[in-house]
Amino acid sequence: MKYTHMFKNSKLMATFFLVGLVFLMAFTVSNTDGGFAEIMKKMKSEKGGIMKKQQNVLSERYDLSNNVSDLQMSGKRKFTQKGIRVKLSQGTTWSQLAGMRPEEIKEKGLWPKGFYPLPHPNHPEGGMLFPQSHINEIKKQEGRDLTRFDLDFDLPEHFLPEFPAPIFLTTRPDLGDVSQGQLVTIKNYYDIFDSILNPKQLEGLRLLVTPFPQQQFNATSDRRSEFASLGVTCFDCHANGNSNGATHLVGDIRPQEFRHRLDVPTLRGLNIQQLFGSQRALKTIEDFTEFEQRAAYFDGDITLAAKKGMNILDRGSQVHFMSEFQALLDFPPAPKLDIYGRLDPEKATKSELNGEKLFFGTAKCGTCHQAPYYTDNLMHNLQVERFYKPQMINGMMASADGPIKTFPLRGIKDTPPYMHDGRLLTLEDVVEFFNLVQGIKLTTLEKQDLVAFIKTL
Repeated sequence: MKYTHMFKNSKLMATFFLVGLVFLMAFTVSNTDGGFAEIMKKMKSEKGGIMKKQQNVLSERYDLSNNVSDLQMSGKRKFTQKGIRVKLSQGTTWSQLAGMRPEEIKEKGLWPKGFYPLPHPNHPEGGMLFPQSHINEIKKQEGRDLTRFDLDFDLPEHFLPEFPAPIFLTTRPDLGDVSQGQLVTIKNYYDIFDSILNPKQLEGLRLLVTPFPQQQFNATSDRRSEFASLGVTCFDCHANGNSNGATHLVGDIRPQEFRHRLDVPTLRGLNIQQLFGSQRALKTIEDFTEFEQRAAYFDGDITLAAKKGMNILDRGSQVHFMSEFQALLDFPPAPKLDIYGRLDPEKATKSELNGEKLFFGTAKCGTCHQAPYYTDNLMHNLQVERFYKPQMINGMMASADGPIKTFPLRGIKDTPPYMHDGRLLTLEDVVEFFNLVQGIKLTTLEKQDLVAFIKTL
């Protein structure tokens, strides 16, 4: 009788518990809905101040003017930016900096602000953030809104890759740009690629342009879109298999202030790469593809991922299909290079040839960026922290970057801004950065020749 009584009491308690839980859930949902409206209102009101603060950071670092070169990107719809955009401390020259030891630059606080790690527009908040051109086109084609009510994209459009980028396939080089000048989405992928891809590859592409829930874009009240969202696609960042300049924070570093801003890399040339992810050293395209949806979409938080509706991809089919298509994405044509990835002397200028000699010689670029694809498929630590003291910059702790993957330089003119976090806006900035980091002491003319060569890749 004693045990029966206890059992009955336990069933009664369980019933009360379940009823209470249902009530609590209903109350929470109701409250959350009201809370979301208040949170959104508050964040909208703070947005202007947050973006102004980030623009101040950018203005202190860079010359943000629209100064185009005579070099077109591969789709022939946009010209690259030119010139050194990183600002120096007043009274300091690049030659003076090149003559200093790292310890001296660090002690005097002369490391250029544009060479520090670049923070997210709202580093404590983070999350995926898309350029306005991409937001507009997706809204036009799909009616899907990638606008965040709390943030806008920070870098000016003229520093971003050509949009939409051309698509070149390893299997059909004869076709040139198979995108036909369109942004490939769920609305048009089939019409464009049906006669070009096999069924597996076509299904892989479909998955790459299908929206799935993400941390900031989902159907829960814990989101940063005004209305419940279907989510984002892989190609919302890797637009047309390249990049649109979208930004995020890496998912595998804590605490928040130590997380790195991530400039979305191109997917071109994945077939020749052996490492995936700027710092994670994932070993296969399949690992990379699955990781993005399981972890990167949700800041590496599996609890939030489950709450917000993480899409679980089947490794044996869906991941494989997506990876197979990505492996077809080719680098853009480089008409001045031979089959070994070196300049054809009959096609190159004197400046480009001098730059090539510097690249594989004095400048030491070829130590890591080896022809023909200009990568060694390794990771390297530049130890840039030798030049500055750790400091907070707009919510981000600027400290050591650690080992970074050697990205291929083929097609580099198509993928500004540069470095894993997008801190360098032009190729001229890149050359100045590595000139200091490596202690090379190139002349002004040598730097110009080096840039001229890199533009041919």
